[in-house]
Amino acid sequence: MAKSKNSNPGDPITIKKYANRRLYNTETSSYITLDFLAEMTRKDQDFIVVDAKTGEDITHNVLTQIIVDEESSGKQMLPVKFLRQLISMYGNSMQSLMPSYLEASMDNFRKNQKQFQEAVEGALNKNPLGQMAVKNQKQFQEAVENALKASPLAGVFEKALSLGQSNNGETSDGSTESTSDKDAEIIALKQQLADIQSKIDKLDN
Repeated sequence: MAKSKNSNPGDPITIKKYANRRLYNTETSSYITLDFLAEMTRKDQDFIVVDAKTGEDITHNVLTQIIVDEESSGKQMLPVKFLRQLISMYGNSMQSLMPSYLEASMDNFRKNQKQFQEAVEGALNKNPLGQMAVKNQKQFQEAVENALKASPLAGVFEKALSLGQSNNGETSDGSTESTSDKDAEIIALKQQLADIQSKIDKLDN
């Protein structure tokens, strides 16, 4: 890994943008892409983007372009209604308050994000009722599986398995079935399996 060329370790990384739209990472002395900058942002790596010729800070423009690219790639996160409301704020008397409001709202969301994720992921483990729900669900699934194995329907699965393992169309007694007969049998088995799945779905509901 290239050694950092920043004057201080805590300083933001400087990215230079050239006229040909190429981005140059002064820390690693290498050219990078907008996707790489997006990844740096996700990792909370602080950076500024400056115009290589004028030295002007164009970080805002570059970050906006990353959002446009992300939204255009199908990973849409900004609802149309929100975009309309945001656009309507330009020129509004409240426009000057919006940047600090949006920044504070996002900061608050980020602070609570980790706690929220941990709460959701650990809810079932920490809640006795959640543990009972998991246990009951597992017992229900096992009961359904055992019931199917004990029922005449179990033969359907065994027959389907034997068909998959049969070689060159030979049956257990060594005779050879015609392709049309075997196709018809497979179709019938598929229908039976679909009926079984339908019954299982009804039990789940």
